[in-house]
Amino acid sequence: MINKVAILASAKKTLLSESESIASLVNYLDDDFASTVEIIYNATGRVVVTGIGKSAIIAAKIVASLNSTGTPAMFLHAAEAIHGDLGMVQPGDVVICISKSGNSPEIKVLAPLLKRYGNVLIGMTGNKNSFLAKESDYVLNAYVEAEADPNNLAPTNSTTAQLVLGDALTVCLIELRGFRSEDFAKYHPGGALGKKLLLRVGDMLDGTHKPMVSPDCSIKKAIVEISEKRLGVTAVIENDKVVGIITDGDIRRMLNDRDNIAGVTAADIMTKSPKTIKSTDMAADALNTMENYAITQLVVADDGEYKGILHLHDILKEGIV
Repeated sequence: MINKVAILASAKKTLLSESESIASLVNYLDDDFASTVEIIYNATGRVVVTGIGKSAIIAAKIVASLNSTGTPAMFLHAAEAIHGDLGMVQPGDVVICISKSGNSPEIKVLAPLLKRYGNVLIGMTGNKNSFLAKESDYVLNAYVEAEADPNNLAPTNSTTAQLVLGDALTVCLIELRGFRSEDFAKYHPGGALGKKLLLRVGDMLDGTHKPMVSPDCSIKKAIVEISEKRLGVTAVIENDKVVGIITDGDIRRMLNDRDNIAGVTAADIMTKSPKTIKSTDMAADALNTMENYAITQLVVADDGEYKGILHLHDILKEGIV
């Protein structure tokens, strides 16, 4: 029978072991790390990250992080490199070679070849006395005392250490480049993240559903306008400017308070100075405004000129949360 208590104890032990390995990396940061960041920042070429086995998987993730934050990078599998793909490395490229032991056969073949072409070689290894460390111009120390598994065999703490060092490089470069959320959006145009960073209010407006009435119009007309446009609201417009807003809630409250609505106009029940947003503002900002004021619609107006109504459903439909 499976012992759930033992399972949870094992999981906690693994997490603690990996967290301790990560914390220890702080003690191994030195001038080589700082020089690596500086060299990558000033490089005329790309960052080529290579490795073998599980280290190759970590290398691919580091490449993804660098590319998405403004540092051109390329993944090169160490085994494929020594069988033809070495031609992908160009003058000016900085090469980061990842290996726990630093002594694997592929690394022993690849490292001297990289140096032969004059590329700067950065070794990320847990063994500073290894072949890779001795061949490298700079060494990033990814030493861990042991793996998290009971047999000290499965790459766990070691690959986590490599991953974290890659993240540290990435963040340092982000800060050096002054990389902003606007820059991040350029590299993430798809999906919810891209929409959150790029989509503007005007991109979501439906020009065919633009409810509006004049201040002197009858309540009946206002009700019809709200019903036909199906946004639960209508803007009140005078001289092409927004002067108020009427929601279906305003209509219900009026009907509860008045027995006779004859002669009641839009101006009598509208909310003056409604919450507005510009069509050029970010959709994410519109969502924040709605959440802050606990409302579901915003009047879109550019310098008072009415553009339409933005509903909460329009934002949620785009996956912005």
